[in-house]
Amino acid sequence: MPKTLTAEEKHRKMMETPIPRLVFNLATPTVASMLVSSLYNMADTYFVGLLGSASATAGVGVVFPLMAVLQAVGFMFGHGSGNHMSRSLGARDTGDAERMASTGFFSALIAGAVLGVLGLIFLDPLVYLLGSTPTIAPHAMDYMFYILIGGPWFVSSLVLNNQLRFQGSAFYSMLGIISGAVLNVALDPLFIFVLGMGVGGAALATATSQLVSFVVLLLGTRRGGNIPIRLRAFTPTREKFREILRGGIPSLFRQGLGSVSIMLLNTAAAGYGDAAVAAMSIVSRVTQFLASAVVGFGQGFQPICGFNYGGGHYHRVREAFWFCVKVSFVFLLVVSGLAMAFAPRVIWVFLMDDPEVIRIGAQALRQQCAVLPLFSFVVVSNMMLQTMGLAGKASLMAASRQGLFLIPAVLVLPRVFGLFGVQMSQPVADVLSFVLALPLALGVLRELKEGRGCALPRVDHAGDME
Repeated sequence: MPKTLTAEEKHRKMMETPIPRLVFNLATPTVASMLVSSLYNMADTYFVGLLGSASATAGVGVVFPLMAVLQAVGFMFGHGSGNHMSRSLGARDTGDAERMASTGFFSALIAGAVLGVLGLIFLDPLVYLLGSTPTIAPHAMDYMFYILIGGPWFVSSLVLNNQLRFQGSAFYSMLGIISGAVLNVALDPLFIFVLGMGVGGAALATATSQLVSFVVLLLGTRRGGNIPIRLRAFTPTREKFREILRGGIPSLFRQGLGSVSIMLLNTAAAGYGDAAVAAMSIVSRVTQFLASAVVGFGQGFQPICGFNYGGGHYHRVREAFWFCVKVSFVFLLVVSGLAMAFAPRVIWVFLMDDPEVIRIGAQALRQQCAVLPLFSFVVVSNMMLQTMGLAGKASLMAASRQGLFLIPAVLVLPRVFGLFGVQMSQPVADVLSFVLALPLALGVLRELKEGRGCALPRVDHAGDME
């Protein structure tokens, strides 16, 4: 348990602690949270798979797009409110930060409840809309029922997680995520096998663990000098929602377009057989795992950026930006080099009995890893723009890698280059995203260097945007 800090001590920590130490202090628990979240997402699929029913496993998979929608809504309210909170706290406007925290939280709670009720009302047609067959539908309904019931606290727990992180309280954020993940892994076999609930048991375990995570996160808002959630601070004004959308829309774009692009990539690979689909799926998992550490590291940068930008310490924003880019680049350079050197072995771990999958996957992995270090600049740039409230630039960058560039690449390159075009789609999108990020980020960094931060959106002491 970290030392409990007052709001003033936390402010001083964010403004005065040497950048390298501060980044690692905030990024370590965030990286851990992301890795544990991956376990969280895989647990239900793993334990349901032990039932030995392909239809049951498919039923869980069918519901994942719905969970992605709930997650996207949570991230939108969480990132939107959290970005604004960090700038307000940097400007020492605690009252505005408290109003934004409560507005983001209760808005997400209401949104989750509305989505849950609508989903339950249209449960039957919804499972078929998501791709169920008559044999899959009963399992999908069992799973979706509990997921929808848990929708309100799932969405709002994502908000609390991000708000804590943007306040510089990554430890409490990590504690909430890990508690839910560990409980989910423990409850899955209990509900599925011991109580004989099958697929529905997996969903109940998930909903229960999300509720526990929600409670832990909510308690965390009242410790460590964090902003408490209070109903009386709920101020659903046009200005507040404008700020939430300004900071949250990029996250919504990122989540939504990522799903569309992966679907198109799988469709393109399917034309070259099951081996191609399997290979590209494995490569996506490996590269996402490697990149997740950098995303977590970049998220450690966000509260530093928000606090110091809000406080007018532009030199610390620039210093933190370049430090994060350099460390992330070196990390990706090392792990990408290792992945390229041992590419066939990496693919073999996932599917050791298919030489065609290994051949296709190893080639695709090497191509993606060759340009993956560029992702360090893209992700840190995106997080800087989003945290500073530059919604247009942040949204454009968020949409670029998995949408603006990847979707056209998937649609065009396989038609010209065949399977090689499928393998090259993501690397091409990564290079183009880097090219786009350069002028967007460097322009903002130049303004910060010149002390022209006031030309950018910034919170004044009344809590409004200048």
